[in-house]
Order: sequence, then structure tokens, then C-alpha cells
Amino acid sequence: MPEPGGCPALTFQQSVHTLPRMPKLAANLSMMFAEMPFLDRFRAAAESGFRRVEYQFPYAFEAQAVARRAREAGVEVVLHNFKAGDIDHGDRGIACLPDRVGEFRNGVADAVRYAQEVGCRRLNCLAGVRDGTWTREEAFDTLVGNLRYAADVLDRHGMLLMLEAVNTRTVPGFFVDGTDLALLALDAAGAKNAFLQFDLFHMQIMQGDLAATIERLLPRIGHIQIADVPGRNEPGTGEIGFDFLLALLDRVGYEGSVGCEYNPKGSTLDGLAWVRNHLGA
Repeated sequence: MPEPGGCPALTFQQSVHTLPRMPKLAANLSMMFAEMPFLDRFRAAAESGFRRVEYQFPYAFEAQAVARRAREAGVEVVLHNFKAGDIDHGDRGIACLPDRVGEFRNGVADAVRYAQEVGCRRLNCLAGVRDGTWTREEAFDTLVGNLRYAADVLDRHGMLLMLEAVNTRTVPGFFVDGTDLALLALDAAGAKNAFLQFDLFHMQIMQGDLAATIERLLPRIGHIQIADVPGRNEPGTGEIGFDFLLALLDRVGYEGSVGCEYNPKGSTLDGLAWVRNHLGA
């Protein structure tokens, strides 16, 4: 079975003899280093101390060009998204929309091709916004079918599927708006390589109780992303206690990456003071 994002918590005896690990932070190149062209951000992330990167949608660029920049910078690409439809016209994913199943399946093929080029093993699915055209049952059944299809394709390529819950304050009407519904869909899909993508920004807004939720759902979490609330800016600009939560991830044995998917309040470099003590692994 492909590895999940976490493993059982350390025993006391193990923790005594285990030095704390640094979180595996990944710069999100769709949001960080926006002062420069996208393909230049790989080098900028590496020069800032990041060994890992993620991004949302690489499809405006040739897959080979993206892979070349990642190799030249010496960074590992840990995650990107499936295509999300027409962002400029309000799409935020299409996986729950019954009339766009063919488009979703074509997007899976494109995402796998890009992932193979860069050596990325995790791909994220955005369910999208359900409008009044479809019932909740129709949207749910469509999502489950698409998850099952995508997971099967990814499994053949040794890849893992993520499903992300998104808050409805930032994206009104987003269908998968919490961990309960995300897990219901994943359970219904029944794929051994499908996991929850847990974004602290979204889930602080929708659910709160982040530490207890992470501990409870650790075996189901395949990827974590961070940004502070309320502004979706870098850690230390809002209400979330990131020093505590990053230490918690170490304590409970989370092995995956932590994507820094935030909008810097100023320049990216000026906002990196928080990260200096965490870029050791």
C-alpha cells in the first residue's frame, strides 16, 4: 500500500532517543515569489533554503520546461493540482460536476504527464463549486466516481491522490467544505492510494480545533498546507499557532511535506523570517 502522510505517534522511549525533525517545508510557487516569472521561482525558492516546492497549476508552461527548472534548482516537486476548469469564469475545480466528467478525465491524463516529467508523486483534486443545476447527491456521486477513476490511473503510475476541503468564505459554494465530507467521499471511492489534503487555513475557518483534528486524522492525511488566518498570509500574521502545530507534526510522526500556500503580505523574502528555524530538512 502506498504510504500515507503519517505514521503512529512516537512512544516515550522512542522520543527520548530521537532528535526533533524539521518539517519538510515546500514553497508554493503559485503564491510565493510572485515578484518574478513562474519559471524563475524554482531557483528563488532553492536560494531561500527550500528543498521542496509545490504549485497549483503548471499547465500554462511546457512540462519539460517546468521539469528542467526544477532539476536546475535542485528542488523536489511534491504536489500540484489537477486542472480546475476555467478559473477566470469562476471554476474552482470540476470533479463534482456531472456534465464535465470527460473534461475531468482528460485533466487527469494531463496532470499525470506533468507529474511524470518532474517526478511528482502527489496530485490534488479540487471538487469545485456546486450550482443549483445539480443536487448534492448528484454532485457527491460524480465526485466519488471521479475520485475512483483518478485513483486508479494514478495507482498505475505509483502516484497518490489528494482530496482537499476548501472553506466557503473564500470560495462560496465549494462542495467539499470540511473533513467529514471529504472522508465520506474518499471512503465511498475506496481507493488505497487516496488521502486527505489538510489545509490549515481552510480548516481553521471551517472547523478549528486543528491539533486534535490532525492527531485524529493523521493516517488519512497525505499532504498538509499552511497559511495564517484571516488574511491567508505567512505564519505569524494571524491567529494560528504555527510553532506549536509544526512541533506537533513532528511529535505525532507526520512524514509528508508541508506546503507553504500563502500570499506574502509584502515581498516573499521579507516575509520569510518565520521560516528560518524550520528549513533544516
